[in-house]
Amino acid sequence: MAAAPVWSVDPRTGNPREQVAVEATAEEVDRVVRAAHAVRACLADRAVRAAFLRTAADLLAGAGEHVIEAADAETALGPARLTGELARTAAQFRAFAEVVDEGAYLDIHIDHEDATRTPPWPDLRRYKIPLGVVAVYAASNFPLAFSVPGGDTASALAAGCPVVVKAHPDHPATSELCASILRRAAAQHGLPEDVVTLVHGFQAGVELVRHPLISAAGFTGSIRGGRALFDAAAARPVPIPFHGELGSLNPVVVTEAAAAERGEQIGAGLAGSITMGAGQFCTKPGFVLAPAGESGDRLLKSLTGVVSDTEAGVLLDHRMRDAFLAGVSERAALPDVEAPVTPGAAGEHTVAAGFLTVPAQLLATEGPHDALLEECFGPVTVVARYTCEDEITAVLSRLPGNLTATLQTATEEPDDGAAALLAALTPLAGRILVNGWPTGVAVAPAQHHGGPYPATTSTSTSVGATAIERWLRPVSFQTTPDALLPPELREDNPLGLPRRVNGHPA
Repeated sequence: MAAAPVWSVDPRTGNPREQVAVEATAEEVDRVVRAAHAVRACLADRAVRAAFLRTAADLLAGAGEHVIEAADAETALGPARLTGELARTAAQFRAFAEVVDEGAYLDIHIDHEDATRTPPWPDLRRYKIPLGVVAVYAASNFPLAFSVPGGDTASALAAGCPVVVKAHPDHPATSELCASILRRAAAQHGLPEDVVTLVHGFQAGVELVRHPLISAAGFTGSIRGGRALFDAAAARPVPIPFHGELGSLNPVVVTEAAAAERGEQIGAGLAGSITMGAGQFCTKPGFVLAPAGESGDRLLKSLTGVVSDTEAGVLLDHRMRDAFLAGVSERAALPDVEAPVTPGAAGEHTVAAGFLTVPAQLLATEGPHDALLEECFGPVTVVARYTCEDEITAVLSRLPGNLTATLQTATEEPDDGAAALLAALTPLAGRILVNGWPTGVAVAPAQHHGGPYPATTSTSTSVGATAIERWLRPVSFQTTPDALLPPELREDNPLGLPRRVNGHPA
């Protein structure tokens, strides 16, 4: 049987643009993974790795015009958005180069022999080593920053792990271009190009997570697809870590005092956040608890005005468009649900932004309105109008895990209930915002992009310096002669790495 072709498709028209590749067979996946496994040792030199990461950033930036043109043709995200995303993508590589240079990620601990302790201490030296070949499953909504040259790839390479990327079918040409850039960066530092490889096809993704030489996986996508791969990773004869980002509602709570103080401003900010990128951000606020009454009405009036003036947008592909239309139709048809601005089709290939409202009390217990507590990918949000704080608490207790949770509280006068609401939101998400909007995830050391299931399948972050920890495991050496130790653990610290000795910074 001939291999299935992989086509680049224009989401603005639904028409094929060009055949980019063919889907990888099981034999080809095996060959690619084995090739990556064979070059693991080539990434051992930290200085070379850091230089490779910086060159990758430079080459991506240098090819910016071509990368942005390719990505826009396949995603319709627009040059302005993609220019910012490319800058972020290059910055991630440079940030991880700094992490590698510093060496703190190795988490070195040295405990000297001490017979006076109870029980006695032998000489113990601990650090972290790379897991091995990492499978990366690219995301649709960030064709650069969460795709082939994204944070999963950058952090895995920084850890010293070769990467096999399963390309997303929505941007195969962009994926091929970015993979070629990363491979060229590797070659410039004498590294085998197989430290970064690319495969296409749904079945190739399944074969990848099952391959015995794959040591870990990173995924960004749907709950259904991510959970299937997560289960496959756990069902292997040797299970592997699966770091999946699956879906998030990103709840927002607007207090009565905040709505009274600046309801119009909050409404406009919410509108901008839910329509950014046609509502296709993983951190889009998809559920809002806002007060009933006059202050909440002002917020909704502002939200209505801004959303109504938002131009129709193109979603990443027509399958997502169909799912969006079906999702908003199902939700809008529920009893007591209103649509001040009706989300839906705006043309043959576009969608209009909108939002739905519902009394919060209908969500406080299990019932037919539970679909409103599930993510709907695209430019829509649900505003639940509460009449008392007990309704807020009851609804929050029913929410799944999220990437973010936001509290909009008063700024001019103390909001007495803010602390309690913040405490109720904290268990729900990995990043808690106060008087801000969650769209936009800074690449910073203190960032955490993850959360309780189904937001992610692990407690790790996929953004920020600590994302490197996903691809490492600790190992301790006991009573090992200095000459046999890895250089990172030798007594004289020849590499000048940060370490803790006998429990204290050295």
